Formats: sequence, structure tokens, C-alpha cells
Amino acid sequence: MTIMPIVVTGATGQLGRLTVEALLRRGIPAADIIATGRDIAGIKDLADRGITIRRADFADTDGLAEAFAGADRLLLISTSVPVGERVANHRRVIDAAASAGVSLVAYTSTTHADAATTVIGATHRETEEYLRDRGIPSVLLRNGWYLENYTSQLSQILQNGAVVGAAGDGRISAASRADYAEAAAVVLTGEGHTGAVYELGGDESFTLTELAAAISSAAGKQVSYADLPVAEFAQVLASVGLPAELAEVLADADRGMKRGEMYTDSGDLRRLIGRPPVTLAEALTAALR
Repeated sequence: MTIMPIVVTGATGQLGRLTVEALLRRGIPAADIIATGRDIAGIKDLADRGITIRRADFADTDGLAEAFAGADRLLLISTSVPVGERVANHRRVIDAAASAGVSLVAYTSTTHADAATTVIGATHRETEEYLRDRGIPSVLLRNGWYLENYTSQLSQILQNGAVVGAAGDGRISAASRADYAEAAAVVLTGEGHTGAVYELGGDESFTLTELAAAISSAAGKQVSYADLPVAEFAQVLASVGLPAELAEVLADADRGMKRGEMYTDSGDLRRLIGRPPVTLAEALTAALR
């Protein structure tokens, strides 16, 4: 199988960079990888390793056409811009990919995007629908929550002695960014994935109460879970410096978790990467070193 250049959008972000590294590990020559981002100064080191870097601003139609020129496959990593702009930006990327004649678009969606009730879920569902309407060969990588969403907060959690959220007893099938990146690399470099919808998440789900208990065990310090109403959780997030819109979106995500929208027992992630995904316990141990 011959694969022409693979484009990774959002290579300036954590998931994008991890995907580039995963592609290299899978034997894709650096010259056959095109890493794109809005501010390519942050990925100059990739150019030093022989990877092509190109600026790609999702709001710039002409720039996207130049960034994707000559590409065969493309990973569209959903943007983190304000929610109201996400779908329009994704559509521009999809249109540019179609114009470039790519043979496959892999899109990082969210678990159960077709039925999700969250604000973020709606943007993913609209993007998925647009991909289908455009008729581009595609694969949906419905990524669950990141373990890093919690491990990155460990110092604050331990300081406060509490995990704060609004997810109730909802189960969360979180996995590491590196495992999601590995799955993306598998799809981008393999055959037989066109048209697939992968519900991706860790093998071991947990509630936020169980997360607090796991942190207590790993850190040797008692941590509890404080379950708040969604609006109150949004206020807490805003009070620690998050922009109001982002705070509301994240609190709304917890509401979706409470409904089971971040839970999957599909096993798709394990099958794609060929091994068990990193567990919560493993992630906590690594983060506490």
C-alpha cells in the first residue's frame, strides 16, 4: 500500500503532535507528513525533523487549499474556537479537503455524537452530517474524555481535597491523548476504515466518585467528590478564571456525562491500537511521579 502525504490539522496542539509522533512510529516517512496549525512557529522543530509544516487557519479558505495541496489523507482535529464558530470552520476544512482530492478524512468527534444532547455534541453531530453530505470518504473517531482532563488538575484537586463536577453517577470512559492519537494513526495508515464509526474510550469506566477514590488511593490523601448543579458548577469554573462561555460548555459536558454520553463499552480503542488503553490508575501514577 502506498500512502501519499498525510495531513494532520491542529499539529500545534497536544493531540495533533501526538498523532504526528504516532505516524512516525508506524513507519510513515517524515517527508510524507504535513503538519498544520494556525501558528506554525510552535512546530518548527517538526520541520527540523523533515516534516512539512504549513499554516492552516480554519477561517482562511484560500490558506486551507494551499495547506492541503497534494495530500492523500487528512486528520481533522475538531477546533477549540468558540462553539458558535466550530461548525463553520470544520466545513471549510472539509470543503478544502474535497477540493484537494483527499482519499480519506478522519474526524475526531465525540462519543455518541449522533445522540448527544450537549452543546459540544451538537457541533460534532453537524460536522459528521456535513461530511456525509459532501460524500467524502471518511471515518469517525468518536473520542471520549481525556484522562488528562483530570490528571492535569491533580495539584488543585489535592489542595482542595475534592473533585468538583456535575456528572452525578454517570460513567466516563476516558482514555489518554496518546492512545487516541495512536488510534488516529492506525486509521490514517491502514485500509478498511472508510465509513467506520469508532466509539473510542478506555476499557475501565469510572464515575467522578470513583475518580476521587482513585486519587485518594494513588496520592495517599483523602479526596471526595462534590456534585453540583450544572449552573453552580459553571460558576465555580468561571471563578477560577475560565471564560464564561467555556465554563458553561464544560459544565454542560458534565451534564452529558450524567446521562451516560461519555460512556462506551465498544472496545474499539483497544482493538484499533492492539493493546489495552492506559487505565485511570496508570495515568494517576504517572502524573504523581
